[in-house]
Order: sequence, then structure tokens, then C-alpha cells
Amino acid sequence: MPQHAISFNRRMAMVTLAAAVVMPGRLLADAGFSGWLSGFAVKARSVGVSDAALKALGRAEYLPSVIKSDRRPAETTRSLQDYIGSAASPQRIKGGQRALSRYPTLLKKIERQYGVPKEVIVAIWGMESSFGAVRGSASVLSTLATLAYEGRRRDLFEAELLAALHILTAGDVSSSRMKGSYAGAMGHTQFMPSSYLAHAEDFNRDGVRDIWSDDPTDALASTAAYLRAKGWAKGQPWAIEVRLPKGFDLALTGRIYSRRLRDWGKMGVTDVKGRALTGAESGALILPAGPTGPIFMIFQNFHVLKTYNYADSYVIGVGHLSDRLAGGRAIQASYPKNPWGMTTTERQALQKALNDLGFQAGRPDGVIGEKGRAAIRAFEASRGMSVTGVPTVQLLAILS
Repeated sequence: MPQHAISFNRRMAMVTLAAAVVMPGRLLADAGFSGWLSGFAVKARSVGVSDAALKALGRAEYLPSVIKSDRRPAETTRSLQDYIGSAASPQRIKGGQRALSRYPTLLKKIERQYGVPKEVIVAIWGMESSFGAVRGSASVLSTLATLAYEGRRRDLFEAELLAALHILTAGDVSSSRMKGSYAGAMGHTQFMPSSYLAHAEDFNRDGVRDIWSDDPTDALASTAAYLRAKGWAKGQPWAIEVRLPKGFDLALTGRIYSRRLRDWGKMGVTDVKGRALTGAESGALILPAGPTGPIFMIFQNFHVLKTYNYADSYVIGVGHLSDRLAGGRAIQASYPKNPWGMTTTERQALQKALNDLGFQAGRPDGVIGEKGRAAIRAFEASRGMSVTGVPTVQLLAILS
């Protein structure tokens, strides 16, 4: 290790120790953060981060509000009905229509080059930053350093922090302009630093991949490039809303159980107009609000959108908003008060019981999606039960 790095570490350690003696609470956390930051700077220097980028890192601050926000993402704290209602609200649809009208040539060019529908790009833009109006004002370095120091997902955020420092080292943006959200996402479509390094585009050919500019050109093209790289299937929908016949075996539902559309049609699955499904494309059925709520046949592009944000509610929100921008109808099914025939308290208890037994059902928030259903299947299999993945009051009684 270089001697200057050793000396720097010693000085920082002395400052941290002195601070710990005299500073309680928040200030003590800040002192610990400073010590961690100095150690991370040594690691960053060893992988080629420039002195200028390290100087910017040295100005990073510990942000407790970031930790609070990270633990309560909107995708897992709101009902599907509320989330979709916000995602495809009349105001957001109008905003998307204005964006399509304002940038017709640019969006058509992006769609033609990358094969991703312009409505999908605009929907992501609307969801991520309200079409550029809310791009985030927090220092990305401070945000990522705070999340890495907190440690819940340290490896992830250390990698993103290094990526951000490499962006600064390359001169793509100044540290003062590198602003973003509470999770460290940046620009019009909220790219994480690693996604920027891998997929950002200089679409307007001005020599800079600028996703932070008021001009959304590079950001929108970068989003299309990202989706194409992740496997976007040109000409295929993300999902379609469907209906199940009475008595349908719910054990056949879930995103891991894919069949050809014509095979689903033979089992009585129809579109929302009652027409039997046909065709050779493969899709899987998901029930995000249970069997009495909206039911979707999902395709490859559903999974591609999940690489942007893993929450099913986010994918459904983006997908549905893009459908509305393309002239599609609102979701036809109603939303049950008690999804799966269980109260919120019962669903939370079911998730907690599964977690306590080592079956990873996710945070007990009462939203039982694909992760929760996978946990139920694993529990059922471990007990020699019929594997359905269906949450029920009877299953809760067995677990209690």
C-alpha cells in the first residue's frame, strides 16, 4: 500500500476516534462514516479512480433520510390498485401524450434504432422522473456512500459507488451535476451508475453521454439501449389482461409456468373480451391481486422490464401506462378488498410465518406476489403437500 495512503488512513482514524469520544448519536454515526469513507477511498484508488474523483468522494455526507427511504420503497408499501392508479393516472397519461407530441422525430428514431416502442420509453420516463421534472437533487456520491456504509446491501452499493467514481474519472459529468434519487439513480430515466457505464448512449453525437441535461435525448436513447441489451422482444407485448374459467387450477399460475397461448386457450383462458387465446407464443399467468383481481398473461418483455425495477407492481405500472399511451384501454378487472380472500393482517402473518421457518416470502407487508408464492410452494413441497403456491386462511392455520 502506498505510504501516502497509510498516512491518510492514520489521520482519518485519529479524527474518527476523537469524534467518537465527544460526539453522541448522529454525530457518532457521521464519525464512523468518515472512517469508512477513508478506507473505501484507498480501495477506489487501487482500481484506477482519479485524484479529482477521490476529492469529490471526500466531500460525501452521511444521509440518514436515505436509509429511511430505502427501507420503504413505494412498490412494496402500496396496494396494487393504488400503485397502478398513480402510475397510469389521467395526469401522467396526459404528460406522456405531451412528451410523445413534443419529441415525435426523436422518439421514432430511437424506436427504429433499438426496436423498443416509444410508448414504453416514455412510460419509463414518466414513472422515473415525471418526464424530467423530478430527477433528484441528492448527491449521488453521498447517497451511494451512505447506503454502502449502512451495510444492508453493502456489496451492491459499493459496486455502484465505484461505478460513479469511474464516471467522474472519465469526465462524463462533474460531481456537482451528478445528482439523483435516494437510491443513487440518475437522470431522466434514473440510471444506476453501473447501468450508465454499460448502456449510456451519446445519441445526439455531441461527444458526451449526458443523461443529466435538460435535453432528454441521451437519457431516452440510453433507456432503449438498455432494454434492447436485456433482451427486449420487438413486436411482443409485455403482457395482456386475461380471464380464467371457473374452477381453474391456480397451481398452474405463476411466472415460472409458461405455456403456449393456444394451450392456455384450450384450458379456457380468454382475453378480456372472452376470446380464447391462440398462437404459438409462450406466456405465463400472474395474479398480482389474487384470482379475483386483474390477471395478466406475461411475456418476455415483462421479464426485461423487471431488470429495470424488480417489483411486479412497477412493471405492471410501466406496462399499463405504455398501453394507455398507445391507445389501449384501462385495466378491466376490479380490485378485491381482500386479495386471496385474506385480510392484510392475515397475509402479513402468513409471510412472517414462512419467513420464520426459513422460507423467504419477502418483507411481511401483506402483498403476496411471486416471491411469496414461491415460498409457499417451497413450504408445501417440504411437507409433502400438494404444491399450489396459493395463499389461504387454511395454510395460515397450518403455519400458526
